Amino acid sequence: MSSVPVQVWAPHAADVALVVGDDRTPMTATTDGWWEHAPGLPAGTDYAFLVDGEGPYPDPRSAHQPHGVHGPSRTFDPHAHTWTDTGWEGVEVHGALVYELHVGTFTPAGTLDAAIERLDHLADLGVDIVQLMPVAAFAGSRGWGYDGVALYAVHDAYGGPAALQRFVDAAHARGLGVALDVVYNHLGPTGNYLGVYGPYFTDAHHTPWGAAVNLDQPGSAQVRAFLVENALRWFRDFHVDALRLDAVHELKDDSPTHLLAELSTATADLAATLGRPLGLVAESDLNDVVMVTPVADGGLGMTAQWDDDIHHAIHAYLSGERHGYYTDFGTLDTLVEALRQVFVHNGTFSSFRGQVWGAPVPDDVSRHRFVVSTSTHDQVGNRGLGDRPPTTLTPGQCAIGAALLLTTPFTPMLFMGEEWAARTPFQYFTDFEDTDLAAAVREGRSREFGEHGWDQIYGAGAQAPDPQDERTFTGSRLDWDEPTRPEQARHLAWVRTLVALRRVHAGLRDGAADSMHISFDPDRDWLVLHRGDVDVVINAAASPQDVPLPEADRVLLASWEPHTDAGAPQQVRLAGHDVVVLGRR
Repeated sequence: MSSVPVQVWAPHAADVALVVGDDRTPMTATTDGWWEHAPGLPAGTDYAFLVDGEGPYPDPRSAHQPHGVHGPSRTFDPHAHTWTDTGWEGVEVHGALVYELHVGTFTPAGTLDAAIERLDHLADLGVDIVQLMPVAAFAGSRGWGYDGVALYAVHDAYGGPAALQRFVDAAHARGLGVALDVVYNHLGPTGNYLGVYGPYFTDAHHTPWGAAVNLDQPGSAQVRAFLVENALRWFRDFHVDALRLDAVHELKDDSPTHLLAELSTATADLAATLGRPLGLVAESDLNDVVMVTPVADGGLGMTAQWDDDIHHAIHAYLSGERHGYYTDFGTLDTLVEALRQVFVHNGTFSSFRGQVWGAPVPDDVSRHRFVVSTSTHDQVGNRGLGDRPPTTLTPGQCAIGAALLLTTPFTPMLFMGEEWAARTPFQYFTDFEDTDLAAAVREGRSREFGEHGWDQIYGAGAQAPDPQDERTFTGSRLDWDEPTRPEQARHLAWVRTLVALRRVHAGLRDGAADSMHISFDPDRDWLVLHRGDVDVVINAAASPQDVPLPEADRVLLASWEPHTDAGAPQQVRLAGHDVVVLGRR
């Protein structure tokens, strides 16, 4: 049986001991605050640490927490898996079709192995990259994963680390890349023992979750290394193709080299070694192109970043919602501005934030560097009832949203079930054993329900779902019978058609800023996206109307409502809430 090295960084400890069952073995101090158990342990061994006689505590770099986040760690040999993806050449994030899913609710079983059984569906759909919401171990069995506390471990309820290797291997066998959502800006409220070992956090900076991760204060060199090695490990030992980095604007770092730039450089070096592309996708609220500017040019070097302004512009326009952060969105003019300029708030005043926000995106920056969506875990799950757009939009409006997502120059992302216009909610759920913490989370969600004006959307008497109620979790599972129902089957066929057109027509895959021109009429609620030799014609009005075209000689490629041709010369007649895709003859 293979032996797994055992070492831990505890720079201020006078004594560290390894605990295996009833045995206590002193560890040896080496350099820079590290302690080691030279022989290592066999793979599959449960162990923990005593720090100055206190504990036992789990390993900060634990690969597996089968007894929960408070229990002992288990050694894992990442080399034990026999990979079948030796021919895998990787996948580029830019321009890929990304598919975000939550392992626990993607299937009834809620495991990585069960998710493998649905990969053929994603491959048939035309997905390029499957993006998993965080799998780092967190308290309880169910949750979104953004309160993970064992950043090197794979959540046991999902199957543990070996299951993640199997999932990635199976995805690659189907031509699918895998992205993993990672959270480096904070740890969850229960099971976080990093502070026992060293200065992982600092009061010099604060975040919405409290003290910031220590990236620029004494001891930060090893903390930064802890995070960078975590990222590289997913690429190296689990063959992951990209990482989505949660809320990077909360990585407080005043050092000469920002953590993201350091990570970008290290990732590029590993990509060169492995011979395949590795992606870093940042979730950033800053609306600043510095995020995707190369490190050599003074930027942070991210491969791409999420662009919520596109989501807000599409959602508010189609739904009519204007509350909260939708305040500055909702008109056709604003939608067109977002599509043309990437960000609506690009050095302009944000009413929601109460200040000028963002910066312009130069025209020479590829739009493939911006991941856009019409649904995400955030935009659905943080709604008051976790309801999806199809519960309030017409089928035609959903079809328009899909067209805006899949035919624009950005990198599109679908949220699980969106391809068939799923009606199942995706709500916020937790499984905290601490009764005080559970009560605080429950009360917090209830308070936010009123503060964000959800009662105005859902009506008086509506209440936020209880995150701790298991029914909130089970009710968020996808219903895989839905795609067989007529309305959902129709939408699924539409999405498949758009994805197929995107693969066939180079103009729809072009990420250049000048690859899309837009004609529109805000008074009549129509717009036309001109993409190479393809026109995407949209009637967002509820009533039928004729939409003018730049050329008369067009051929119908696809349509939501039945159409036989492009209509009269240089115009096309669309039904209410309709969209057609036309090509040049």
